[in-house]
Amino acid sequence: MTEEKRKDLSKLPPELRPFLSRRAFLAAAGVTSAAAVAAACGARTSTDVATPVDAEITTEAATGTVVWSNWTLYIDVDDAGAYPTLDKFVAAESIDVDYIEDYNDNNEFWAKMLPLLQSGQPTGRDIVSPTDWMAARWISNNYTEELDKANIPNEANLIDALRNPGFDPGRKFSLPWQSGYGGLGWNKAKLKEAIGTEDMTSVDQLFDPRLKGKIVLLTELRDTVGVVMAWQGADPTDFTTDQFMEAIDFLQTQVDNGQIQQFMGNDYAVGLENGDITAVIGWSGDLVQLGEDFGFALPETKGNLWTDNLLIPVGAANKAGAERVMNWYYDPAIAAELAAYVNYISPVKGAEVEAAAIDPALAENPLIFPTAADLEKTFIFMSLTPEQEDEYNAVWQKLLGN
Repeated sequence: MTEEKRKDLSKLPPELRPFLSRRAFLAAAGVTSAAAVAAACGARTSTDVATPVDAEITTEAATGTVVWSNWTLYIDVDDAGAYPTLDKFVAAESIDVDYIEDYNDNNEFWAKMLPLLQSGQPTGRDIVSPTDWMAARWISNNYTEELDKANIPNEANLIDALRNPGFDPGRKFSLPWQSGYGGLGWNKAKLKEAIGTEDMTSVDQLFDPRLKGKIVLLTELRDTVGVVMAWQGADPTDFTTDQFMEAIDFLQTQVDNGQIQQFMGNDYAVGLENGDITAVIGWSGDLVQLGEDFGFALPETKGNLWTDNLLIPVGAANKAGAERVMNWYYDPAIAAELAAYVNYISPVKGAEVEAAAIDPALAENPLIFPTAADLEKTFIFMSLTPEQEDEYNAVWQKLLGN
């Protein structure tokens, strides 16, 4: 990704532009605010922001190295390839972090970790970053450590809307990292070349025959099948097996006729940049980070709202250090600095006002601080029973060719 793609921000529509280039953002990031305003996952409400990041922590001192597995395009990066917010943590806490971008797909990462977890061997990770439904699997199988909240006083800054998910009431084992949307993404020049417009608002456009062989869909079942089911008129928050299979059958026809090039995880971004892919069902923050030559939109028929989470695998070598990392990113100023770069929804109270101190326009970015009206354009995929999980995933994996 070139710096030139980030510099001319004025050409981007307000709802999509990354509000600062890397250099401008990093220069401004030290400016903070003491006000206390929360972004309650869309509904902007005033509340108190809790303990600051430098709060006294009296439990076990954390040292050594924290090994953290995360998705690509999911942390702030400077021109030298360093991670500014993470480097600040290392300097402040004297705890090294080995940050590994090896999450491409939830099932793929789970398959890599599962043999180690089942045999009681260490995973070599102190933090992992699964999406809600996969976090539920980690937790229900007792593969995570319970968080010591005394090491994470900034956990009090977690927005109320995310405090009691069904898979982890009270957040005993997890903390949200970022939330975002599964929706439509595209290469503007390639889309215009193919169908005569730089804008995409409908799933109909994604399956336009003129894009044959140039579209990629996510390997994440809930994003791809959810978006397709919503387009077909089903409710992804409450659907039947017949409705699920209708979406699968449709996708199979699109595979068979060559409309779908392939299913991919996070690595679709490379194909969009080099022009091999014209359009995708992809993730909001990824598309914004790619720059002004690319677009993202929630389909008219709604997109998927998801949350990725921070968990500590059972037997982690540096649990205390991992908890200090979590605490760091729940400081509103650090959360705002991160959100300004990744353009995903921040789970931290006070991040919105801190973002406004960096750049007033940043706090108005609906991809970071969505309003209730924005969230009306989304759905949260239905929770599946273990039996449904097995049945639907088997069908999905067959579609993917696995």
